[in-house]
Amino acid sequence: MGPIKTIYLVDDDQDDRFFIKEAIQGADISLQIVEVENGLDLLDLIQKQEAPIASLILLDMNMPKMNGLETVSAIRSYPALSAIPVIMISTSSNATLIATAYKAGVSGFLTKPSTFEEFNLLAREIVVNFLD
Repeated sequence: MGPIKTIYLVDDDQDDRFFIKEAIQGADISLQIVEVENGLDLLDLIQKQEAPIASLILLDMNMPKMNGLETVSAIRSYPALSAIPVIMISTSSNATLIATAYKAGVSGFLTKPSTFEEFNLLAREIVVNFLD
């Protein structure tokens, strides 16, 4: 077994963080999940030497201080962070927004689920496609 993989879960909605975290841990118990409330806090955290290296960043689109697009652009501007997969999660499935997110550098775009069953499916998709 390799090193423990760390997911940074960036979302200002505490309930959404809870459901995503529960679902991901249900899909793969060995994953370490670090919860962060906004993009600015994420950038502060991942630039600190003692923070675990991210295997994946799950990023909400709509957040205060720094939205998902601004955050992914900032992540992609740091050479040490540029290879980390970033998945944008949004309640919107607007095609223009999705295209803009990919242009900014996301590795994937997922629509935020509304039921716990959908959160579980989302988590399995994330683990299979981005962490295996």
